[in-house]
Amino acid sequence: MRAPGARCDGCSTAEAALGKEGNQIMATLGHNKSQVVVDAKQLIAGTAKHLSSTTQVSLLGGSYTPDQITSKLQVLVNLRSDVDAAKATTKAKIANEAAQMPALLAFKSALESYVKAAFGSSPDVLADFGIAPKARAPLTVQAKAAAAAKRASTRAARHTLGSKQKKGIKGDVTGILVTPITAPPPTVTVPSGPTAPATSSGATAASSPTAPATSAGTTAAATPHTA
Repeated sequence: MRAPGARCDGCSTAEAALGKEGNQIMATLGHNKSQVVVDAKQLIAGTAKHLSSTTQVSLLGGSYTPDQITSKLQVLVNLRSDVDAAKATTKAKIANEAAQMPALLAFKSALESYVKAAFGSSPDVLADFGIAPKARAPLTVQAKAAAAAKRASTRAARHTLGSKQKKGIKGDVTGILVTPITAPPPTVTVPSGPTAPATSSGATAASSPTAPATSAGTTAAATPHTA
């Protein structure tokens, strides 16, 4: 069977016309497929109404009865209906996939992470899950130099020192001065004695006898006068 639009050098004029008309039909179908279905249904109705009494109808180099015409047109309608139904089903399935896929992908990723964490050191077990162990790509010379420069910069920013550098750093304390502290002498508390009772001034005067006063004459007589 020759595809529509293909060259046919040995074909008859009718076949050539059929091929040309087929191309035009396919172009029309591509532009408005829904309208083609409407037209086919209308042709079926017209055939049943006006060609039912016709014995044969010559079309594209062949003869067709009214029933054959109706059958072919109905195939066209059915094909388009099946495609539309498939599109609607596919569209619904695509929407369903889009709605559920994010959560399912997250679940899948979580399970893969669990398997890697649980069996990361067992490549054979990972292979059973369809997970290949992650191979580290060897660093290039430029990448190694960049990594070394970053490490040195980080150590300088954090003031990180090596063991030899730490040995060369010492504190500035060279000695300590000890100041002795003596305890104060103990304090002795002397108990106080009984207090003597106080005496009045009258009693004191009475108890102390007063010497009798002497006159001047008596004093003079007692003392002999020497020339």
